[in-house]
Amino acid sequence: MSDPTPLAGYRVLDLTNVLAGPFCCHQLAHLGAEVIKVEVPGSGDLARQLGADPELNEKRMGVSFLAQNSGKRSVTVNLKSDAGKAVFEKLVATADVVVENFRPGVMDRLGIGYGRLKAIRPDLVYCAISGFGQDGPLKSLPAYDQIIQGMSGVMSITGAPDTAPYRVGYPIADTIGGLTAAFAISAALADRSESCGRFIDVSMLESVIATMGWVVSNHLMAGRTPVPMGNDNFTASPSGTFQTGNGPINIAANKQEQFEAVCRAAGRSDLIADPRFARRQDRLANRAALTAELEAAFAGKSAAEWRADLNAAGVPAGEVFSVPDILAHPQIAERGMIGGFADAPGVGRDVKLARTGIKLDGEAPSTATPPPELGADTGAVLAELGYDEVTIAKLRSDGAI
Repeated sequence: MSDPTPLAGYRVLDLTNVLAGPFCCHQLAHLGAEVIKVEVPGSGDLARQLGADPELNEKRMGVSFLAQNSGKRSVTVNLKSDAGKAVFEKLVATADVVVENFRPGVMDRLGIGYGRLKAIRPDLVYCAISGFGQDGPLKSLPAYDQIIQGMSGVMSITGAPDTAPYRVGYPIADTIGGLTAAFAISAALADRSESCGRFIDVSMLESVIATMGWVVSNHLMAGRTPVPMGNDNFTASPSGTFQTGNGPINIAANKQEQFEAVCRAAGRSDLIADPRFARRQDRLANRAALTAELEAAFAGKSAAEWRADLNAAGVPAGEVFSVPDILAHPQIAERGMIGGFADAPGVGRDVKLARTGIKLDGEAPSTATPPPELGADTGAVLAELGYDEVTIAKLRSDGAI
């Protein structure tokens, strides 16, 4: 069996806040990288104060922080202090990767931009995650997930014609930006043919647009402006969300034989030859009428029953679950997707979190340690760098760490 931790041996310095950067580094930690989270003394990552549990927010261990920071060590360093910058630079000399999500130019103004850090570690992989990238007319604008959702066009096609624009119900832009960064960093680490460094410029805006391939191509190559279609699939019908006798069901009947199988399963074989629905383009033009006919038939059974019937007929279909429903489902519960730590330090209770969604040779990657308390590892990491106890105490009293 191959190594389930392919990034073992690489050290990553995580200077990031909230979600895109921490999510990126969380993926790297799951794959075995040693991730050291470099945080502001006293406050740390803003996500430490975010989440649905006010008590944990007060402890600087907010649920939003817990979700993306297991497997990391926390070191507090004041990057605005000369002594703090010296500590950070010594840490960089031992690192393979630096990840930051400040606005473009901030690291240079601090005196620790890529140029400076590359002089310390010539083969450093430096990843800068920002809303719009390191150049272009929007580069200096602040960017949060919903801002990117709106500016990318995602909101313009989310929802129904009478409800759009609508935001996606979780921070999709932050998450895609983080995944893009993790992918690029892994690729850079895999390419050790030359001992030169890499500067990776991740734009959340462009990362999101890259995932909108069909939508973008329909506009660029077919001249069709994307529009919000609610729960309907713009490429096929019947393909979308349908009401049943108990709960909604998603159906993806994208092929002619799948359309015919839906009709037979629903007891409406007569619809196959109906001229309104006979061909793909006919079904798209008469989508509302076809939906009405099928939903009348679907009223006789529940979504779970129809899913079983349609799957048996070779038609992709599935219930519309709530988040608690799918997390409790055997498909998730039995595959190791949810990990956790008992009585995590600083939390005082068990911590449960989502893993990566991948398996390596049958094993779900996991992290070995719970999310760290703010600065919990500062002393230990500095000692590893060669600082003695007296020097560490002086750095603390001077506010450098």
